[in-house]
Amino acid sequence: MRTGFTASVLLALLGRVLAADIISTSGFSSCGAGDSSIQVQNVDISFDRSTNKITFNVAGNSAVSQDVIASLVVEAYGTKVYNQTFDPCADDTKVDQLCPVPSGQFSAIGEQTIPSEYADKIPSIAYSIPDLDGMAKMVLTTKDGSQAACIESSVTNGKSVEVPAVQGVAAAIAAGALLFSAASAAMASGQPGASHSSPGFMEVMWWMQGMAMDGMLSVNYPKLYRSYTKNFAFSTGLVSWGSMQTAIDDFRSKTGGNLTDNNYEYLKNATLRFPDGTNVQPTGSFSRRLAIRALDYLLPRQLDGITTSLNGTDSATTGQSQESKLVSGIQAYAEQLTVPDANAFMTILLIFAVIIAIIVVGILLFKVVLEAWSLFGKFPKSLTTFRKEYWRIMAQTITCLILLLYGVWTLYCVYQFRNGDSWCAKALAGVTLGIFSALLGFYTWKIWSVAHKLKRSEGDVRSLYENKETWKKYHLFYENYKKQYWWLFMPFIIYMFAKGCILAGADGHGLVQSIGQLAVECIMLILLLWNRPFDRKSGNWINIIVQVVRVLSVACILVFVDQFGVARTTQTITGVVLIVVQATLTAILAILIATNALINCCKVNPHRKRRKAAAKAMDDDLEGDAFLLENRGRKLPMTDANDFGYDDMRAQAKSNRASRYGLSRTESEQRLIHDNGSQTMDVGKKGPYVSVRQHSPDSTPAHSISSREPRLPDIDLPRGAGQSGRMY
Repeated sequence: MRTGFTASVLLALLGRVLAADIISTSGFSSCGAGDSSIQVQNVDISFDRSTNKITFNVAGNSAVSQDVIASLVVEAYGTKVYNQTFDPCADDTKVDQLCPVPSGQFSAIGEQTIPSEYADKIPSIAYSIPDLDGMAKMVLTTKDGSQAACIESSVTNGKSVEVPAVQGVAAAIAAGALLFSAASAAMASGQPGASHSSPGFMEVMWWMQGMAMDGMLSVNYPKLYRSYTKNFAFSTGLVSWGSMQTAIDDFRSKTGGNLTDNNYEYLKNATLRFPDGTNVQPTGSFSRRLAIRALDYLLPRQLDGITTSLNGTDSATTGQSQESKLVSGIQAYAEQLTVPDANAFMTILLIFAVIIAIIVVGILLFKVVLEAWSLFGKFPKSLTTFRKEYWRIMAQTITCLILLLYGVWTLYCVYQFRNGDSWCAKALAGVTLGIFSALLGFYTWKIWSVAHKLKRSEGDVRSLYENKETWKKYHLFYENYKKQYWWLFMPFIIYMFAKGCILAGADGHGLVQSIGQLAVECIMLILLLWNRPFDRKSGNWINIIVQVVRVLSVACILVFVDQFGVARTTQTITGVVLIVVQATLTAILAILIATNALINCCKVNPHRKRRKAAAKAMDDDLEGDAFLLENRGRKLPMTDANDFGYDDMRAQAKSNRASRYGLSRTESEQRLIHDNGSQTMDVGKKGPYVSVRQHSPDSTPAHSISSREPRLPDIDLPRGAGQSGRMY
């Protein structure tokens, strides 16, 4: 037990050294004619930097016993760094197992020292850069010059950007955005017009979907960038789950699908070959691949060179026979994840069904918890809306999920239509795409109809944001937009649909895909720059920056198009730049999510603050006239309620207005009654001011100031009352 543990630790340590000092092959494919006399079943080639030696391990089957000449060529980034031909029967390069090649099953390993002039041509960065873009080719020819076998294999240094840690970080960022968005929605509690901080969950997921879709074009990606885009496959619903893939294969076999070379078991043992000659194995985790490489290269060398096997009598160095499969575009992206391309749509359909089930069960379970809580105690008022309207919340959550996946759903459905296979899968693709499009179209029509009615009746669409019932029904489509740009969700839905159609419909035509994607992204960027539609400045800046990076990313992908013939080194540098820019933006989004979460935790909830202020104002109104009895702590004298009547106040206001022209309303009425004079009211040229002119012949001059002083009415008092000295 202890010995096994020690051996495992040593192998792990040796694997780390291997990754640092050895360049090795990964997978293989045949580059010869189908009638080759030697069928190679396994080949492993490695170069040890510390010893300047190349070690090769070959296993196969030969129809006849024959002498061969071996030629080994190694390329890195399109540059030939090693090219050597040797005779396995020569004294200085003798390989007993290939001199001659035996008839039947065989395996052999050999070792050749590379001259320093060739070893020095391999740059040091080749041992450290992830996903080394290189290729090794071994050709066996007979003495008469005919080709007996030809094998190609990708070269790797054991490092890759496709690691579980990167995928875990990406998933953690998405989960953090989901929690933050859910918390923001709970804090708003259905408050009309409440927009959320950017970036939210939808924005983060759309960004990750964009990076994943960038890896699906039919172009010659650098190996580095191809591996990087696979880290975000989860955002598109592509999950490599063995039992699920096997179940989908069974479903396809019963509904007219072709499983000859398009099934999970076949894919696990296949080598994927790209148009540029590079290969990849669709295995599981990267750590598993590293362990396999360590076992393949270290154990045989430690076992004192015991490597001979004839007719299958020794399996020490005989690898499993592998099939080679040429892939590109969406098929390559899916099958690198061990998802057969014919299973792609059914995979996302099942993942969608699982998520829907989780949403429904979670909401119903929470509803049951609230009902039980209400029986034994009083739960918070903030949960009352959920308890009463849980069906609406469930429906809106599912609608939100459909909106989130609409772009990639369109992509997989169109891809299923294009490639055919199972008739039932095609029917499901058509039905689901029709339902999703109809649902989004229904919401679009309803919101447009409501907005049109509001414009006719109220002159604007403020009620979309201010009316609580309208807001609760439709806010998920336009909540982050300004009131005048409520309609922007409509071109965004069209944008997602167009991206999916172009990418899937033009699969296999990288130039058409790239130009189409670039046009769509540029139109969306122009729309954002022209309108700046988001309610918050941060939302405008973040979404514009994200869209700029999308445009630049698609523009850089043009470098990978075959028709332009760009050098591999330039393509690799472009891939590195893309990774740096996209990874930096992803990190910035993660920092912004964390910052917004901290700010929302520390500051007072503005929606709750507004609700409390409104409740306090309502309480003050319900107190009746109590606020009239107290003015900043000073009590007013008791007066008759009639003194504050509406009629008295209006009469006083009219009197004050008339006094501006030298005559009060009361006096003019008295003069009209007593003097039988006539009055006219003229509107002057300088404005609508009233002037009062008297036309009676016995009109007197204006009253003196003393005549306008207030006077008490004459009252008959009893005798002796005036002696008290009081005046009334």
